[in-house]
Amino acid sequence: MQNFEPNLLYKTDENWIKTVLNDFDYFLQDHADCERKASSMAMSFVAKCPDKLEIIPDLIETALEELVHFKLVYEIMEKRGVGLPKEMEKDPYINELMKHIRSKGDARLMDRMILASIVEMRGAERFKLVAENLEDPELQKFYTTLYKSEEKHGDIFLDLASKYWPFEEIKNRFEELLTIEADICKNLPFRAALH
Repeated sequence: MQNFEPNLLYKTDENWIKTVLNDFDYFLQDHADCERKASSMAMSFVAKCPDKLEIIPDLIETALEELVHFKLVYEIMEKRGVGLPKEMEKDPYINELMKHIRSKGDARLMDRMILASIVEMRGAERFKLVAENLEDPELQKFYTTLYKSEEKHGDIFLDLASKYWPFEEIKNRFEELLTIEADICKNLPFRAALH
């Protein structure tokens, strides 16, 4: 997207990573849920935008990649004897973000794409923190690969949005939603979860 370098406005507090490392098995369960939800989200764009043929292949590719991430996390969980949770918990971070999506047609779709980008950026930032703070070399390698993949996904959703809306419109709305996202992060309690 032109000369736009999107950056998160809130830097995750070091107490978040301490909370994660204190209950890493729970973090893995939440991580697995996040990957399943991310795959479903990409496919929900396909379902809601069957006429937007230019973006469907990238959305399918993203959905498949997130599903592979789920498989890889699940394999780690199996090795550690950690099962999937009986039901997916509601994510307070996502719930708060969704309150700020506009309700009408194209504006709603643009907001959802921008928020998908922000969520991927936050995931990349936090997976990087996990990679840098784990002692297990295998897990370090896994989370390093993962955060690089999530960085790419953040760019994908902005690039897809740019096929339908002007650069300035996306940039302005992105900056508004980044400010909202930073406030949400500041006010949410830390938990052993990605968000």
